[in-house]
Amino acid sequence: MSLKFTRRRVLAGAAGITAAAVISHRSNAQGSGWKPNSNVRIIVPAAPGGLTDVMGRLFAPYLQNAWGQSVVVENKSGGGGTIGTLDYIRQKPDGHTLLIGNPGPNAIAYSIFRNLQYKPDQLVAVSNLIRVPNIVSAHPSTGIKTIAQLIAALKATPDKLTFGTSGTGQSPHLTAAWFLQLTGLKMPHLPFRGAGPAIAAALGGEPPILFDNLFPSLPQVLDGKLNGLAVTTTERNDLAPNLPTMAESAPELAKFDVSSWFCVFYNQGTRNDAVLSLNAQCKTFLENEEVKKKIAAFGARPDYGTPQQFKAFVDAETEKFAGIIKREGLQMDVN
Repeated sequence: MSLKFTRRRVLAGAAGITAAAVISHRSNAQGSGWKPNSNVRIIVPAAPGGLTDVMGRLFAPYLQNAWGQSVVVENKSGGGGTIGTLDYIRQKPDGHTLLIGNPGPNAIAYSIFRNLQYKPDQLVAVSNLIRVPNIVSAHPSTGIKTIAQLIAALKATPDKLTFGTSGTGQSPHLTAAWFLQLTGLKMPHLPFRGAGPAIAAALGGEPPILFDNLFPSLPQVLDGKLNGLAVTTTERNDLAPNLPTMAESAPELAKFDVSSWFCVFYNQGTRNDAVLSLNAQCKTFLENEEVKKKIAAFGARPDYGTPQQFKAFVDAETEKFAGIIKREGLQMDVN
């Protein structure tokens, strides 16, 4: 089975949700009372094509219909998402500009960057949108097909295997770091400049182990080009139900839970009724059947929460990653 996950395909799908979104909006948006009275901007602190961008472009046509205002997506990449996030924080907090967030700039950055120029309390949690697991895979030449076999191999020949990721300090890297911390093992890290180069190298067998976001690695696993070892959430993924979770795979990983999550923030000072209005739109957006289909197509699950629930989730994620980063001794500069 091969899954084709392209920005063009997702954007075409985004256009298709608008009619259904209008219908669902009418039953939900009336409760909050607040609506924007001019154009709306969605800041995506990432380059086009990744899931941060995809979620912004799925959400934009829904909001445009729901609020009756033009909604424009603006990509502002760099610094692992921190450049676009800092730019967003400087915007007027009038409810007309919102941020699509993810773990990089909104949980990991606070501990890993020495020179970060914003703080968590400068963002107002609105709601999470989706969660999607990371995935661990191995080149077939290794003969490794499970996490238990990976652990055994690392114990037997600790200097033989290396692992690759999309970059130092990214979610896949910290996933691997936590795995090694919990198991008490060591494995050299080969960071690449993005998921594409990391996968290309892993397909060639060097590095033999890959920690990555679910996409674009899963198609390589489903095609048999890489051996899938586990997903990193506490539940299996519907697109690959035979892949166990990390928690299932070894006793020391029983509490293992890492996901990439994509969410909505407002900036500090945004009026509360605007926050509640946008939160209500997030809920109805995620309940839309067409949206559910789009989200399921790339292995994600809807993850709506109230502002209070989402803030608690982000705080817990920030604390979890801070512990991993501290034990790993990671410190970087935004550049």
